[in-house]
Amino acid sequence: MLRLAPPGNARFIQAPVLNVEFGGGEANVAVSLANYGHHACFVSKLPAHEIGQAAVNSLRRYGVDTSFVARGGERIGIYFQETGSAMRPGKVIYDRAHSAISEAKPGDFDFDRIFEGADWFHWTGITPALSDGAAELVRLACQAAKRHNVTVSCDLNFRAKLWTGEKARSVMTPLMEYVDVCIGNEEDAQKCLGFTPKADVEGGKTEAEGYRDIFRQMTEKFGFKYTAATLRESFSASHNGWKALIYDGKEFYESKRYDIEPIVDRVGGGDSFSGGLIHGLLTMDSMKDALEFAVAASALKHTIPGDVNLVSEAEVQSLAAGNASGRIIR
Repeated sequence: MLRLAPPGNARFIQAPVLNVEFGGGEANVAVSLANYGHHACFVSKLPAHEIGQAAVNSLRRYGVDTSFVARGGERIGIYFQETGSAMRPGKVIYDRAHSAISEAKPGDFDFDRIFEGADWFHWTGITPALSDGAAELVRLACQAAKRHNVTVSCDLNFRAKLWTGEKARSVMTPLMEYVDVCIGNEEDAQKCLGFTPKADVEGGKTEAEGYRDIFRQMTEKFGFKYTAATLRESFSASHNGWKALIYDGKEFYESKRYDIEPIVDRVGGGDSFSGGLIHGLLTMDSMKDALEFAVAASALKHTIPGDVNLVSEAEVQSLAAGNASGRIIR
């Protein structure tokens, strides 16, 4: 997607200029994984014109393989992002109708070729929300991934401005049969799959205990290998508590908690968690280590403007090990 945002904390109605960034759920995860040294490929469809090429270039500069990006269509999806502060929340306005990926066809992608030799496939609930055609592409991609014994992860990522809870459940529930690792927060679990954890997010209360029964039910129904959730305590737009929980069908593990203040940019926080968790599950000895890496990575993302998490594995490991002083490195 193309992101257009007023500088700093300016409002839409007062900004004489808008800063240009590129990002989006799966693209943000791909950048994180490339930063951690993985061969990360991004699969989508983008227009062949200059704006589409700029989007492709934005991924290439961070080492993401774009050879499977189909070209065509008339436009790239846009979102306008206003950064909140203190008690004023951030705001997003979407302009995504008739984007290239929402109108893409199965013939645009050779999924068997794409998944040949792959280890992991990650998708988010934002993609099937774009159109029925995009939802069908996700289903075909998941089926191909399973034919090639590829691990599949999904960040549920419910977006109320893109579809209703009823529509989300009708589309997302059947897709869960292909998912090995399910990631989502309390709203995602409720709107996409119909599970309601006991969490008072508006009041800043997200106790992990409220997720345990829900995780058990989700795992029993869908057979997930891992179920994970980020737990955000929203005290204000500038001050959040941040931790996460993971369940492997036997054991629950809750991460350490980070107090993030001030927040520079929370967009992409969940994507950076997904990228960190995938990296951890691929390379680390335990789900506990993987979760701590993911939470540290996503905490760092809150300090970086833009969609993508531009941190190295060493920087994340340093924070996960307890180095949170923020002292300058000389």
